[in-house]
Amino acid sequence: MIAHSLIKPRKLPAHRRWWTYQRERFPVFAHGALIAAFSFSAVNYSASLRGAGRFANPGAVVAAFITSFAFFLQLRIADEFKDSEEDALYRPYRPVPRGLVTLRELGAVGAFSASIQLALALALTPPLALWLALVWLYLGLMSKEFFAREWLKARPITYLWTHMLIMPLIDFYATACDWAPTAASPPTGLGWFLAVSFGNGLAVEIGRKTRAPQDEEHGVPTYTAMWGRRNAAMAWLGALGLTAVCAVFAAREIRFAAPVLLLLAAALCAASVIALRFLRQPTTERARLFELMSGVWALLVYLGLGTAPLFLGIE
Repeated sequence: MIAHSLIKPRKLPAHRRWWTYQRERFPVFAHGALIAAFSFSAVNYSASLRGAGRFANPGAVVAAFITSFAFFLQLRIADEFKDSEEDALYRPYRPVPRGLVTLRELGAVGAFSASIQLALALALTPPLALWLALVWLYLGLMSKEFFAREWLKARPITYLWTHMLIMPLIDFYATACDWAPTAASPPTGLGWFLAVSFGNGLAVEIGRKTRAPQDEEHGVPTYTAMWGRRNAAMAWLGALGLTAVCAVFAAREIRFAAPVLLLLAAALCAASVIALRFLRQPTTERARLFELMSGVWALLVYLGLGTAPLFLGIE
């Protein structure tokens, strides 16, 4: 749990409140690096599939990054709204229940980020706004737990995959920043890349909710608490394995399968060591490696598919 100052949050200057919020709930620099790799690779992978040259339009890359960053910010804000009652009851140390920021303020930030997304979509090509609306629609349904909150809560696996479907939708939109201004339909082979983002989402979600026994909190659902340590660790490795298979097929579409296979095989071995060490001795430090490795894994996958082929001259 995070230690907080005795100063009342609402007495802090606005810039300090928001800086504290981002540090605790949405680390801008850490998230920004991963989202940059995600969006840059998505746009360039799409361009490679289209045979559009080694690098995509810089404007498409910038739009994809800003829009993707806003999507992930909106996901965090949506979580703050849908979990507000549980946070107040079980996690009063979080920014919203302790009064650091309000839901109304977060809603304003979300609305402002949406206006930027819409402006970028219209600037690239107006039809892109339709794909943007599709992601917004799914995000809105997620924020309402698809109007089946208790039913989903009782089925953790269904809850997991229905919420992770937002990842390929965001990925699809990022690729659309490349192909939508020039074509009426996405390039052939894009499905494997979207499957990669789904697998990465599963791995990150399971990894960040894998905890040591002494770190479990009452009322806070984690996969280690729901499934047990062994099953949670195996599910995490399974998500990585699924992602690796999809990534190799995606790489084959751009004739870069062998390097991606070697890279992810090595990374999967490292992930297996992390899981085995955690199962033997489930300490806090070893549990945190799941989330860290999930981020490193996603970074390697996206760089391997959408960045390395460009700089190595693969077309």
